[in-house]
Amino acid sequence: MNSMFLLMHCEILFIDFNSYFASVEQQLNPALRGRPVAVVPIMTNSTCAIAASYEAKAFGVKTGTNIGDAKRMCPGLICVMARHGAYVEYHNRLVEEIDKHIPILKEESIDEMSCQLYGRYHEEAAALELARRIKAGITRNVGAHLGSSIGISANRFLAKVASDMKKPHGITLLDPAKMPGCLSGLKLRDLPGIGERMETRLFEKKITTIEQLYHCAPKQAAAIWGSIEGERFWRSLHGEKVDRTENTGTMVTHSHVLAPADRPLSCAENVGRRLLLKAASRMREIQMKATRMDLSMHVEHGDWQAGGTKFQPLHDSFALLKVFDHLWKKITEERPARIKKVSVALHGLLPISAPEQLSLFPEEDDNLMSRTEEKRRVHEKLSQLLDKVTDRYGRNALTLGLTKKEGASFSGVKIAFTRIPKPSDFEGMGDLPSKTAANPTSQTRGLQ
Repeated sequence: MNSMFLLMHCEILFIDFNSYFASVEQQLNPALRGRPVAVVPIMTNSTCAIAASYEAKAFGVKTGTNIGDAKRMCPGLICVMARHGAYVEYHNRLVEEIDKHIPILKEESIDEMSCQLYGRYHEEAAALELARRIKAGITRNVGAHLGSSIGISANRFLAKVASDMKKPHGITLLDPAKMPGCLSGLKLRDLPGIGERMETRLFEKKITTIEQLYHCAPKQAAAIWGSIEGERFWRSLHGEKVDRTENTGTMVTHSHVLAPADRPLSCAENVGRRLLLKAASRMREIQMKATRMDLSMHVEHGDWQAGGTKFQPLHDSFALLKVFDHLWKKITEERPARIKKVSVALHGLLPISAPEQLSLFPEEDDNLMSRTEEKRRVHEKLSQLLDKVTDRYGRNALTLGLTKKEGASFSGVKIAFTRIPKPSDFEGMGDLPSKTAANPTSQTRGLQ
């Protein structure tokens, strides 16, 4: 048989930037290069690492490791405050560089991107050469210390698996024709989509290895998952292209671990109000309105306290702040002294264009948001105007019911797994790198 028919038809190139937050810090600060680094949200031993450099990982420090424990595991550990604006800045520069070589199919997260291969890049040799060219371009034009692992395969799922197989800095081509043997060194939890609970369910069905999962029937996989998602997972594992409906999400959430200065109850309330305003702005950005708000807080040296309420569909910040104030007062009736963490979630999202409906909760709505139709429309327009101003001049340009300083000492914008903030989210925060620091050429000259 002619060997050309044995070659894989490459479809997706998946890029994963290694220890991304820590790598950006090492790119910006030459003194951190080659040293164990942990990126933290606040400077205290009670917090956890949100990223660790590979030098720190060698000592067992990883994302989620308590910093007090991490310092015992790695005596030379250097903790640096997270600069999310810098991470978004570098993300955008990486997108720009990769796009010079091949169009990006999807920005999967702040540190992951997938590209659809086409033409001659369907061939293994050309796809591998493209991966090497992308890496060289990043080193030359963005930063020599921004390591990446690249996976290439017949679908996005396997390309992502391949990107995790050789870290840091590897390039892996995963051929479905060589499955499952080529995955023999991996565990079930190494496959995206299999967490602790799913692993337990698989173990209960006597499936303890990737090989056993590979050889089970698609209907058996669907039964284990309890939905068609199991069969989709099975087909993705076998190299098939599986169409998925894009999920825009059913909620918008923001949470924050408070610095010690923000933990008194009155200060924590202001942080919570800012989180709510950010969530409301994000919700309007995706053209949605909410029908439920949940508010929770972790009391310092205590338990979680939480509450929620339903209401008629809302998207303006004025009414949502009124709901927040009602919930906050209800949850803090016992007046806890200090709050460690605040979380706000807007649920039950509907399109802004959805027709108005009679309220299912008229009494509660009357208590919380009694206002004329004209006033409601004015508030909605003002909220949209507020979005435009903050989008152009930064999120602290205008505040609603707060002074500029109230609740603003916390670092504010965070990067979720699936949402990449806009540069305007960071205006006025001192969170973006200077042009000199962000320029790899300038940094290199400084070392000579």
